[in-house]
Amino acid sequence: MAAPDISNKRRLFTLLMIMGTLFALLLCRLFYVQLIWGPELQEKALLQWTLDTRLSAERGRILDRDGQTLAQSGTAYVVEINPKQIGPNELIRVASELSDVLGMEYEYVLNRISDQSKQQIILKRQVERELIDKLISRKLGLGVTFGIDTKRYYPMGNLLSQTLGFTTVDGVGQEGVERTCNKYLAGEAGRLITETDRDNKPLAYGTQEYIEPVDGCTLVLTVDAIAQSFLEKALQEALSVNRAKSAQGLIIDVKTGEILAISTKPDYDPNSPPRNDLALLQALVKNRVVCDAFEPGSTFKIFTLSAALDSGTVDLNSTFNCPGFKMVGSERIKCWKVSHGHQTLEEAVRNSCNPAFMTMALGMGKSVFYDYIYKFGFGSSTESGLIGESAGIVIHEKYIRDNNVARIGFGQSIAITPIQLAVGACAAINGGELLQPYIIKQVIGANGEIIKENHRRVIRRAVSEETSATVRALLESVVEKGSGRNAQIPGYRVGGKTGTAQKYVDGKPSSGSLIASFIGFAPADDPKYLCFILVDEPKVGVIFGSTVAAPFVKDVLHETLMHYGVRPAVEAKSVIVPDVIGKTARAAGRILADAGLVGDFSEGEGEAAVVAQVPIAGVSVVQGSGVLLYTEKTSADDVQLEDSTFTVPDLIGKTRLEAYDALTAAGLVLRIEPEEQSGIAVRQKPSAGEKLFFGQSVTVEFSKVRE
Repeated sequence: MAAPDISNKRRLFTLLMIMGTLFALLLCRLFYVQLIWGPELQEKALLQWTLDTRLSAERGRILDRDGQTLAQSGTAYVVEINPKQIGPNELIRVASELSDVLGMEYEYVLNRISDQSKQQIILKRQVERELIDKLISRKLGLGVTFGIDTKRYYPMGNLLSQTLGFTTVDGVGQEGVERTCNKYLAGEAGRLITETDRDNKPLAYGTQEYIEPVDGCTLVLTVDAIAQSFLEKALQEALSVNRAKSAQGLIIDVKTGEILAISTKPDYDPNSPPRNDLALLQALVKNRVVCDAFEPGSTFKIFTLSAALDSGTVDLNSTFNCPGFKMVGSERIKCWKVSHGHQTLEEAVRNSCNPAFMTMALGMGKSVFYDYIYKFGFGSSTESGLIGESAGIVIHEKYIRDNNVARIGFGQSIAITPIQLAVGACAAINGGELLQPYIIKQVIGANGEIIKENHRRVIRRAVSEETSATVRALLESVVEKGSGRNAQIPGYRVGGKTGTAQKYVDGKPSSGSLIASFIGFAPADDPKYLCFILVDEPKVGVIFGSTVAAPFVKDVLHETLMHYGVRPAVEAKSVIVPDVIGKTARAAGRILADAGLVGDFSEGEGEAAVVAQVPIAGVSVVQGSGVLLYTEKTSADDVQLEDSTFTVPDLIGKTRLEAYDALTAAGLVLRIEPEEQSGIAVRQKPSAGEKLFFGQSVTVEFSKVRE
C-alpha cells in the first residue's frame, strides 16, 4: 500500500485543525451557556413553565395603650380595564358610568379605556366594596373587571393623625410612625410557585412550592385614645374660639416620660390625605409639637427658677425690686407691667416679673446658667421617636453677652420645641430627673413574641429633689393666686405657668403676631400628668397665656384626672354652664355667680358684650369653676412688649393689603371707611407718627370705589 503523499497529509492536518477549532468553540459555547448564561436561561425557563405568585403579608396593626385599634389593613378592590373588550359604541357610556361612580375626571377615564394598545389597565386601586357593587349593577360588560386589593384604614379618623401618618397605595409607610416603624409593620411577602403548561395555566398534577408570608408586627403606642380625644377637643375649641393660626399640645406622664396624647390642629384624615395639594399636605402632616421651635416666653421661667434655686443663687427668703425695667449694661429691658415694686421670690414667680428672672439668670452667671439649660435637655433632640424632631436653637455660650443671658432668663433669645418644654418641665417637678420621652410602648411579632419594649429611662439628674419640691410649690402658687388662676380645678391641686411671646417677622419682633401658651400639672403635691397647650397667633382681644391657653389646659387635666381615677382632695358639686353670650361681662358674671360659677373677664370690660365663653354653654363643670368671658373690647397683658404704645405707620400711597400688613406688624387694626373702597390710601386717621395702644384701629380712606 502506498504511503500518503505530502499534500494529503496537509489536507488531513488542516481538517483536524478545523475540527479541533470547532470543537474548542463548541466547548467554549457550552461553557458560556451552562455556567455564565445558564442562570438567566434557567430563570426564563422557569417563567415559562412555572407561575410565581407574590403573596402579600398583612401590614401590622397600630394600637393605643389599651388595645384600641388606631390603624389596620383591610380588603379593598382594584378596578381594571380591558380596552379591547369594550365596543366603540360603549366607550362613552362606560366612561361616564366609571367617572360618576369612582369620582374621576370623565376625559381621563375616556382616554384610558380607549387605549387599544394595552391588554389591561389598572384604572383605580383601593376602591370600597359599595362602589364595586354600584359598578356591577350598571352592567359594564367584560371590559371592566375587578381584583382584590388591600387598603390601610384608620378607624378613628383624624385622631392622632400627625403621629400615625399614612401609607402609599402600595402599603409602604409614608409619614408618621407608619414610616418610622415601616420595617416592623410591613412584614415579609411570601411566594407560591406553580408548574404551568405552555399557555401559563397550572398543571393538574404539577408540583407547587409555597413560601408562607410573615405578617407585620403589631405596634402598641403609649398614647391613650381617650386622653387623645380630650386633648384634640380642647385644641379644636382653642383654635376656633381664639381664631388662631394653629393650636398644639400634648399630655405626658410626669413620672415615666410616656406620651399619652399629642396633636396639632388643624389636622387631616389619614384615610383620605389631600395628596393632590402637596403644599397643604405638607402643612397638615407636620407634627409641630416636635418640629417647630419657638421662643417660649414666660414658661421658660420654670427653668430659670429651678436653676437659680438649685445653684444656691436664690432661696425662698430672696427679695426683688421691680421698677418696671432692669438696666443690663447700657440696655434698658422692660417688664411686662409698669412696676411690681418690692417682691418676695414667691410673689415674683406669681407675678411673672421679668426683672426678677433677669436678676436670677445674671446672678448665676453665664456658665452656670448654661449648664442647667443643657441639663434640662435644651439644644438637643429628646429622641422621642417622632418623625422630624428639631433640636431647637440655643446660641453657643461663647457668643452670649449679659443682655442675652438676661433675656434668656425670661424666655427670649432661645428657641425650643413644645416637647422639649414639656419634658424639661417634668424634670423640674418630678423630683429632678430628666426622662426619655417615648411613644412606642411595644412591638409584638405575628407569633405574639415581644420584639421590642420601651421602659422608663432616666437621662440625667437636672436638679435635686429638694429643688424640685420647692419649684412645685411655687408653681402651685401661680395657679392659686397668680396669672394661672384660670387653670384652677376645684377639688384638685394644680401647678403651672403662663407664657406669651412675640413672633418674629422679617427678623424683628412683631407685636401683632403672638404665641400664647400654658403648661400645667396635677396633682401639684405629687404630679402625675402634665399638659402643655400652645395657641399660635390668636386673633382675640385679650392675648396672654392665662386666658388663651390656661382654660383649655384646665379642661384637659380635669378630664384626664377623672379618666384615670384620680379623685379630688375635696368632693365638689357639678353644675351646668349657662349661656351668657350677648350679655355684658358684668351681667354675665352675675348670672354665672347665681349658677355657682365665677365669670372671669379683664378689668375695664364690664359693660362690653360677651362674644365667646369658655367652657361653652350646656356642659357640666365642677361648682366654683371659672368661666372665661371674651368681650368686644381689645387689650393685652402678660406679654413682653418693648413699648406700651405703638407708633402709627405712614399708610399714604399703600394698597389695602399693604396697609393691612403694615398695621398688623405694628400691633394695630385696619378700619376702612367706606368698606367698598380700594385703590391706594389717600387719608388716614390718626396720622403717621401718633401713638396708639395695642389693638386700636386706624381709619383709612382709599382712592376709588370697587366696581
